Amino acid sequence: MTNSPPQQPHPPRQAPPDQAPGPVPPAGTLAGSPRARSFDAAAAQYAAARPTYPPALFDAVEEITGRPLLGARVVDVGAGTGISSGLLAGRGARVTAVEPGAGMAREFRRALPEIPLVRGVGDALPLAGGWADLITYAQSWHWTDPARSLPEAVRVLRPGGSLALWWNAADYSVPWLAAQGARFRQWIPEWTNGSPGAARELPAAFPAVHRTLRWTRSVPLATHLDNIGSHSLLLTLGRDRAAELLDRERAELLKVFPGGTVPEAYTVELTVTTTEAAQRHRIRNP
Repeated sequence: MTNSPPQQPHPPRQAPPDQAPGPVPPAGTLAGSPRARSFDAAAAQYAAARPTYPPALFDAVEEITGRPLLGARVVDVGAGTGISSGLLAGRGARVTAVEPGAGMAREFRRALPEIPLVRGVGDALPLAGGWADLITYAQSWHWTDPARSLPEAVRVLRPGGSLALWWNAADYSVPWLAAQGARFRQWIPEWTNGSPGAARELPAAFPAVHRTLRWTRSVPLATHLDNIGSHSLLLTLGRDRAAELLDRERAELLKVFPGGTVPEAYTVELTVTTTEAAQRHRIRNP
């Protein structure tokens, strides 16, 4: 009997981003748009102020996909500063991160040097086909073109693999957050504060399971404002105008939370589909 060569634990990766920048998305793509590129200049703020994700999210991913994260080969696309990548690795997943932005990639490498990181975008994943058990997009699917990113996910996933998309969105069923959202929509009509909107919906060829999970965290007012300020609509507004709006919001929030601690409430909006479900759909609807 011959022994098979050991499986490579991760796909080949490029050099760390500070040594080799890797492919940068063209300015004409969503991932290369000014709003998408704005995160690079605020990477440290993003890492310090953005919320994490609750354990129930990863429990739900395991339940829906029907397999544990422990030992799973996971590609975390649009990994940013590594918030989701670190949590996935903490559940025992073998994570490879994909991130287009140089500033975000540097912050990721500083925080998580043990997790392989490649520069790239979901519309053209720099990975071999049929390799991953799970591809995840945390706060990042809406920066892709699904006409490209869905076929790319199918290409990189093994048969029966899964694609999971999720977003932390402000829970506007909470009165003070609803009032905050109304203020920001007056100032910035496009304001959503994390809600994916139509980006959460996949084509009919990819039957999906949707879950909404609620959770909270309490943070200092300064952290809450830094979190808001790390959103692309604020980052591209111009420093003076963004500072003006955040100062106005600070004054409003001190009326509600004079102690300076803000109880943020979130809904995690999760969507999961599998290559197996897509194949069954194609068989039923040729």
